[in-house]
Amino acid sequence: MGKYFGTDGVRGRANEGLTLDMSIRIGQYLGWYYSKDKHARILVGKDTRLSGDMFELGLAAGATSMGAQVYLLGVCPTPSISYLIQKERFDCGIMVSASHNPYYDNGIKVFNHNGEKMEEELLLKIEDYMDGKVELPLATGDHIGELVEWEDGLEIYMSWLKETVPVDLSGMKIAVDLANGSATSTAVETLDALGATVEAINNSPNGININNKCGSTHPEGLQRLMKENDYDIGLAFDGDADRLIACDSDGRLINGDYVLYMCSRYLKSINKLNKNMCVTTVMANLGLYKALDANKIDYIQTPVGDKYVFEEMQKHDYYVGGEQSGHIIFYEHEKTGDGLFTALQILMIMKDTGKTLQELCDGLFIYPQLLENVQVKDKEHALHDAGLTQAIQEVADQLGDEGRILVRPSGTEPLIRVMVEAKTDELCAKYVGQIVQYMKENNF
Repeated sequence: MGKYFGTDGVRGRANEGLTLDMSIRIGQYLGWYYSKDKHARILVGKDTRLSGDMFELGLAAGATSMGAQVYLLGVCPTPSISYLIQKERFDCGIMVSASHNPYYDNGIKVFNHNGEKMEEELLLKIEDYMDGKVELPLATGDHIGELVEWEDGLEIYMSWLKETVPVDLSGMKIAVDLANGSATSTAVETLDALGATVEAINNSPNGININNKCGSTHPEGLQRLMKENDYDIGLAFDGDADRLIACDSDGRLINGDYVLYMCSRYLKSINKLNKNMCVTTVMANLGLYKALDANKIDYIQTPVGDKYVFEEMQKHDYYVGGEQSGHIIFYEHEKTGDGLFTALQILMIMKDTGKTLQELCDGLFIYPQLLENVQVKDKEHALHDAGLTQAIQEVADQLGDEGRILVRPSGTEPLIRVMVEAKTDELCAKYVGQIVQYMKENNF
């Protein structure tokens, strides 16, 4: 990871950690890099947060000053940028969003000409330019670029969704929580066009209410709505609509582990689960692995982050993978998680099998899980401590096949994450407590 670009782009508080000047320089470098012998075509989208306009225009001003043609998609889901780059042959794309973070944060995520996350090598060059280590010539005369307000982009994306998952939703009642974010631009319109009756909450973005006690990170409002009314399914999106947490008609949450289970089983049943493989991260629930074993489906674990899931899928042409948080990738059709695409896949399975969400989740017991973060002085030192290694092994031995322990460093903060899964909440608390106490006693 570089100085500014983490695993998911540049993130920070608007005009504090992430400034207008940074956005201009990112736009300038990309505009220059792709405009060497032509006017580059760069696609820019944003979510609904207040600072989105400022960063969108900063990126656009930077890129046009170097000769690029910038297409503004406006408010859109992150995955629509990935898809449209490929479909309409853009040189690269940029999404202005901080995903599930509060409105005062923002982020800049860059995609290459294949609609994939930009390669590290180029991001490091952008960082050098941001730090003033490199000087680049501005475009002049007729080499200066221009802005295009691109109104057809979202229509092209929504048409693709409906063609790729052509499910007839007439007779289905669906509740959606749009997190006052990107999903407001596409979700209701798409589900409606496929024949569903849709009820939307958190569908009035005002710049500061994105993710505010709503969406996939706070689905309590959607759960209440499901319990009080008669819907077939509830769908909760995050701020930039690349993740989905579903909700069954009893108001029970259906996270990414359930979705991976449902989709893997269904694809296997119609002989479409390529290489019989489901890609998960190390944070997937032990119950998912037991349920996949029972269905004779193979699985592989990657480090935490949809980037790593995608890399594994790309390397081996696996079709289904994702994270507990609701980031699911269907590699046959897409290169990034897409909350609405995931929702359509689930709806198609419900329609095709005639089963409710509850029935589709049968056979998956989710083990209680407890995660505690411990602040440490030195992550490496702590993780290589022989006593800690022994304490972790003792817990693992006691849990046996009926649980697991995972101790790993945070990617961005001075924290060690201690996670235990076991048959009961009490056992989780007991074993996490043992490890945390050891770390505190030894003053890590």
